[in-house]
Amino acid sequence: MKKLVTTFKVFAVLSVLALHSCQNENNEMNQQETIQAKVTVDDLKKEITPSSSQSVPEAVQIQLNESGKNLETYLKNDLQIVGVTVLGKISTQQGAELSKKLITDKNQFIASGNIMDPSTVKIGKVGDLYHGEDLTIAQQGLKEAITEELKPGIQVMEVTWNGKSGKFTTLCFYGDSGIIWDNIFGGLVMMDTRGHSEASDEASKVASKWYKQWWTANWLWGSKRGEAGYQITIYYSGSTVSNADVSDWGYISLGKAKSESKITKRTGAYGQCRYALGLCTPTGSLSFNSTNFSVSFSGLGSNIVSNGTKSLYP
Repeated sequence: MKKLVTTFKVFAVLSVLALHSCQNENNEMNQQETIQAKVTVDDLKKEITPSSSQSVPEAVQIQLNESGKNLETYLKNDLQIVGVTVLGKISTQQGAELSKKLITDKNQFIASGNIMDPSTVKIGKVGDLYHGEDLTIAQQGLKEAITEELKPGIQVMEVTWNGKSGKFTTLCFYGDSGIIWDNIFGGLVMMDTRGHSEASDEASKVASKWYKQWWTANWLWGSKRGEAGYQITIYYSGSTVSNADVSDWGYISLGKAKSESKITKRTGAYGQCRYALGLCTPTGSLSFNSTNFSVSFSGLGSNIVSNGTKSLYP
């Protein structure tokens, strides 16, 4: 009986210790979450060397001006730049790390969509626009995109916006040559979804002929941010194709791109290829399916995907 009582006491003590350990782990996790949640712009300001002037480099000012014009053209009063407040220069590595945390924080504002198609534009807090797996993809994508960009020496300003739901601010990081990242400037794009095409000069009557098609993503201020496309070339004699080849490309600054192509008909009356192309901002994800030879987009972010077939005749 004594052995039974002793065993019971030992079990009870171990249970209490295990419960206490779990409580400590939970408390530590809660404390870590609380600490993470308390990261604010004020914390970042402590790691910034204040600027003596509210002026920004000429390249940045041009980008702000052009972005404002394009927003007015396509979104009218749905989104406007109200003003900017220069904070200064990130002076420590801690400041760079805080910046990354703030950009991906659930309470920070972010945008996605193509301003040339206003129905695709979404603006709100990270935690409101993204949930579950989409939130994980968005935060991880943002972190990966900006990790190499945000370093000590980078300048920071707060941009005040006026949207449908009222005013809000974002952190904008920049250098002498232009804007590096801002959740609104970086989240929105300008894209003509119809794409562009170009063909070789048929009047030359050469023994080869090519056709090129591509889609371009631009920054809000108008300069190119990324491009995805393909080019098919056929080689022929008279009306008979003897060979064909195809090339593809895809790239985007601070985002993700995929491009695939293959020849499906190499000889005969014509040449033919299949292509699968995609561009997106870092909060989304692109994947290629080799079975049906297509690129697909998942998550939430500005994107353009084009899958198709192109035939080219002599």
